[in-house]
Amino acid sequence: MSRKLLNSELPRLSPEAFKQARKLPLVLVLDNIRSQHNIGAAFRTADAFLIEKIYLCGISSPPPSAEIHKAALGAEDTVAWHYEKDTMQAVAGLREKGYTLVAIEQVEGSVPLHDFQPRKNKKYALIFGNEVKGVQQQIVDECPILLEIPQQGTKHSLNVSVSIGIVLWNIVSKIQ
Repeated sequence: MSRKLLNSELPRLSPEAFKQARKLPLVLVLDNIRSQHNIGAAFRTADAFLIEKIYLCGISSPPPSAEIHKAALGAEDTVAWHYEKDTMQAVAGLREKGYTLVAIEQVEGSVPLHDFQPRKNKKYALIFGNEVKGVQQQIVDECPILLEIPQQGTKHSLNVSVSIGIVLWNIVSKIQ
């Protein structure tokens, strides 16, 4: 029988050590995410996978926020973030910094997530869209890589925070 570990037994970084740790060359771009709970969950997931930064764009609320904190559990204080009103401006800046833009969206010509083979040490900006409208078409048009999480059920829709977790786990598992 395996004993469940206590939180105090888990190998966790202190907030200071987290900020100094070498991050994976991944950033999240949250394009008009309306739910602060989803934003908080994105921070918590970004912390778990040691990603570089989160870009909060448009209506995506930045910290501080009690609702973000409730889901992030303090990760909003450790994961680097930047607010940019215009998502197009954010992605243009990331492209200039050498990031490959990747929209996670259901579009013509999308690549199933499990078929995507990221390259180690390549910088990726993973763009996730609004809970109802998805990633803006003008942003999709700027992305050389379009990924889709294959789904089999009737809804063909996942909560954006769930999608972030699935995509980050898949990519991180391939580049580490």
